[in-house]
Amino acid sequence: MRNALLVVDVQADFVEGGSLGVNGGLQVAAMIARHVRHFKSEYQFVVASRDYHESAPDHISDHPDFINTWPPHCMVGTPGAAFVPTIQNLVREKYIHEVVTKGRNAAAYSAFDALDKRGHHLLDVLKEQRVDHIDVCGIATDYCVRASALDARKNQFQVRVLVNLCAAVNEATGQQALEEMKAAGCQLQAATAP
Repeated sequence: MRNALLVVDVQADFVEGGSLGVNGGLQVAAMIARHVRHFKSEYQFVVASRDYHESAPDHISDHPDFINTWPPHCMVGTPGAAFVPTIQNLVREKYIHEVVTKGRNAAAYSAFDALDKRGHHLLDVLKEQRVDHIDVCGIATDYCVRASALDARKNQFQVRVLVNLCAAVNEATGQQALEEMKAAGCQLQAATAP
């Protein structure tokens, strides 16, 4: 069995103070960093996805409805598109082996819509790494984490959602997303790094 960790969209615009900040985002980022360092021998591959918009008129709006359209966020070249420092340190120190980018010109919730620097989809990158089990964490439980975990199941991966390493936009929709992921065959579990 080859294990991967997928860290979903832990970016400045998605934590407190960002344009779409999620409560608890910075705490989750710190806990993810601790988890990655503590369990480094458990994962053969660690990948982080990021939202990275240039022009996505179907997704970014100055008059968002907060259902299909959102205020500008994670725009290429802005500080909000950067990983939060605790996650950026993991990239710099090579704890995170690959960064995949999604949503340049369209809405993209799932990390499976993302491409690596060679232009390869995440699914192909994971197959190349011979991964069969994925732990998923990140922001936000009810949007990009949900979409990524469901796509991982659709692509026949064993999936474990590390529930305490995720932050939801809304408690009710976060709970609904967890139920949906569980119904799709995802295992829900708390991470245990000290």
